[in-house]
Amino acid sequence: MNNWVWLALACAVLGLAYWISQALPRWRFERAMAAPFPDHWLPLLQRFPFYERLGAELQAELRRKVQAFLYRKRFVGCEGLEVTDERRVLIATEACLLILNRPNTLYRDLKWIYIYPSTFRSRQPERDEAGVVSLPSGDLLGVSWSNGRVVLAWDSVKHGYVDFEDGQNVVLHEFAHQLDQEGGVADGAPLLNSRAAYGLWSQVLGREFEELQRAVQYGHATLIDSYGATNPAEFFAVITELFYERPVAMQATHPELFATLKSYFQVDPRDWQAPAT
Repeated sequence: MNNWVWLALACAVLGLAYWISQALPRWRFERAMAAPFPDHWLPLLQRFPFYERLGAELQAELRRKVQAFLYRKRFVGCEGLEVTDERRVLIATEACLLILNRPNTLYRDLKWIYIYPSTFRSRQPERDEAGVVSLPSGDLLGVSWSNGRVVLAWDSVKHGYVDFEDGQNVVLHEFAHQLDQEGGVADGAPLLNSRAAYGLWSQVLGREFEELQRAVQYGHATLIDSYGATNPAEFFAVITELFYERPVAMQATHPELFATLKSYFQVDPRDWQAPAT
């Protein structure tokens, strides 16, 4: 057998190996997605007050996305915290709420979710606008990094689903950062579907961000949490929390901002609110 034949055989083997390396993960994923949604997960979704009001179509989509999310992401318990199905499903449900009803990558770059029992301190260096690198100070409830990691404090996660109407939710906040980071640096502008959309986004969110900064500077009370005045990335994360948890109040006080987020997220959370009594 001459060298050309050996070379052809080697190329064929390498080609087959590459095909298997690409096809096998897809086959495993498709097999996992073909399995029924686990019965013991459904009561966990039903803990959220919005779930029963989503309607059958969005409920089914949420279940599919939760199933895919939990197949592809890895959870790590920190400081002795056990990673249970309860914790995984509750976090996945809120993360997938942000990607309902629209094209998405299922947080493609996100690989790991770390859960601490309570507040924690970040060991990830951060670079400020002047280029100075330092470790964040103070206790944290959550962190979203662009290197495929989200870190959450479980007691804050639990507060988020127990009270889903106070406008504060660490999972929604950190996964809004993940959406923001899909466009590169976290700058308060996630991937949008057109150049015109970026213009409107910049106009509306830029104006609202500046108004919030002025309100905070003069000590005025605002519906939008003052932490949103930190920078545009935090502003987007904070208003995402508000959009999903207090949509009626947000639409009443910030109608243009609400409409811009409604266009981006392609849902109207007002439809999921409990009827007024």
